[in-house]
Amino acid sequence: MKTIVVIGAGNIGGSLIAGILKSGIADREHVIACETAAERAEQIRQQYGIRVIERDARTVVPEADAIIVAVKPQTVPHVLKEIREVLRADQVLISVAAAVPIRLIEKVVGRQVPVFRAMPNIPVMVDEGATGLAWNNHASPEQRAFVERIFRSVGVVCAVNEELMDAVTGLSGSGPAYIYMVIEALIAGGLKVGLPHDIATRLAEQTVLGAAKLVRETMLHPAILKDRVITPGGVTIAAIHELERHGLRAMLISAVETATRRSQQLTQSLMEKFDCPEQ
Repeated sequence: MKTIVVIGAGNIGGSLIAGILKSGIADREHVIACETAAERAEQIRQQYGIRVIERDARTVVPEADAIIVAVKPQTVPHVLKEIREVLRADQVLISVAAAVPIRLIEKVVGRQVPVFRAMPNIPVMVDEGATGLAWNNHASPEQRAFVERIFRSVGVVCAVNEELMDAVTGLSGSGPAYIYMVIEALIAGGLKVGLPHDIATRLAEQTVLGAAKLVRETMLHPAILKDRVITPGGVTIAAIHELERHGLRAMLISAVETATRRSQQLTQSLMEKFDCPEQ
């Protein structure tokens, strides 16, 4: 059984630990967390019954077959500098940080190792995440299958070319925030027309969940499903006209585009900070 070290056990790192254990990818003896926040470290220990290291990840990295770096983007290079001397060429290195390209990871590590760049989103906390995944030329098919299995344990995985990772960030990485705003607005609409708060909330969240599930399970274009709700001269077409008049579709498209550009800017800033020129 492979040993997995997770550096950073926040929302994403903790969720990956849960998915790995639940799916049987590794057992408690073969998952190690590195978490510097003492309270969170103790929480992970109690919740999952795994070994947790609060200082110096270098002490456990040599034991790993795969290392998941789940820290903030600006912290990733510092973590990599800390562990690079104990990395082996047969170990898999996985980053889940937004805006940190593979070539920066390779530059900091300074040796040829299989590197994966993943962009999971916050619904991994309930095993309904969406993860974009890219890798370098040193990753073998077996390693790719193993890493995909890790992220499938917490949701859906899409393999993408790395140049599209900023777009993944703009769509699915930031996307839950857009949907939370939609749910919030639907609840507010329900309140405005007289529904109690608990009923408006339950109806709104289930409507969004059910609509998404129908897209997934029927594999029909959303426009087709939308048309199935509409009746001539009815309630829904009147509401859709109002949404179109206020530009809901255009606003969401612009949100994805804007978030993608911001991710690109953050990537460029990190590259310049660590003197890693574009290829």
